[in-house]
Amino acid sequence: MNYEATIRSGLQPAIEPAIGDGEQGSASGGRRRMGIVAVVIAVVLGLGWYLMHKAPAATDATSARNAQAQSVSVVTPGLTSVTGSITASGTIAARREMPVGIAGEGGRVVSVLVDAGDWVQAGQVLAVVDRSVQAQQIAGQAANIEVQRANARIAQANLDRALKLVERGFISKADVDRLTATRDAAVAQVRVASAELGQLRASSARLNIIAPAAGLVLTRGVEPGQIVSPGSGVLFRIAKDGQFEMQARLAENDLARLAVGQSAEVTPVGTAKPFIGQIWQLSPTIDAQTREGIARIALAYDRALRPGGFASAQIRSGSVTAPILPESAILSDQQGPFVYVVDQGNKVVRRTVKTGDVTARGIVVADGLSGNERVVLRAGGFLNPGDVVRPVTTSPAAPSARPGT
Repeated sequence: MNYEATIRSGLQPAIEPAIGDGEQGSASGGRRRMGIVAVVIAVVLGLGWYLMHKAPAATDATSARNAQAQSVSVVTPGLTSVTGSITASGTIAARREMPVGIAGEGGRVVSVLVDAGDWVQAGQVLAVVDRSVQAQQIAGQAANIEVQRANARIAQANLDRALKLVERGFISKADVDRLTATRDAAVAQVRVASAELGQLRASSARLNIIAPAAGLVLTRGVEPGQIVSPGSGVLFRIAKDGQFEMQARLAENDLARLAVGQSAEVTPVGTAKPFIGQIWQLSPTIDAQTREGIARIALAYDRALRPGGFASAQIRSGSVTAPILPESAILSDQQGPFVYVVDQGNKVVRRTVKTGDVTARGIVVADGLSGNERVVLRAGGFLNPGDVVRPVTTSPAAPSARPGT
């Protein structure tokens, strides 16, 4: 036992340092591992804290911005087939107006046989001018013809007797030639007098004021007892065949969209009844001052159509398929018309557009939209590009409503 105790006591000092060195190395490695673990735990805890505190704060900020965003009504207009229409104004007139005056030397009007609003035929007498003097001239010339015919008969008789005597040698050949010339002159005088009589009769007939063609009498500017002459001007105005037209004044851009044969509805002022007509002529020139031209719309006769009256026309100019928006959705500035579109991020985007016809449903957008966009319907004047909004979708039927309803 003493021996063993001595051995253990001898070995103990040698073993303890060795054991102490192993434990010290193991403790150092453990501390390094613990340090690494502590760093990882700190990172994880920091990330967790960030996710728990910072991300909700950002979400709250986004929610706050969305809560403060302006609510706007938007609409997806789609595509609609629209029959193009051009509105124009102008006056009613005779399609072919014929001014009628006196063709003869004139005189005092004895009677007027027609009035404004009457239908007349070609060659019908409209008014009669006094022809008492012309009647006497015609009678005198007719008597002169009889005198000339008598002279011609005497000259013929003298020639016949001379021809019988020349065979017996009592009259020379020269005498016969002289009598033949006298007879020919007498016959010529008859023809001259007849021509003069025809001239007098024609002049007398021209004293009557005659309708040059069938039609409707528009105006009457002569009364019985009035003295008329070639310088009296227009005494009657006639619409040939009673055909009317509307002379619609159009901007040159609109005029370029039309063609002869297109139909139109003409509504005179003072009546709600439309009259159907067709364009029969487009002005070949443009007024340099107004930049307008005239589309002449042929109309059939109707008592409600009064030449000189004012009228409006709706002219069909073809069909187009395009979006339609109310007036409130379309804005305009120095750069032209535009709309505001809400993109996928609910941000406002400016979109330049080209407008077309104005219809009962709204304004046709000829270019700039496909019809699938979310277009701001109202309050566009309070928005700016890039603003975040809360879109409130409106039914597609909304564009047909009037702005503000």
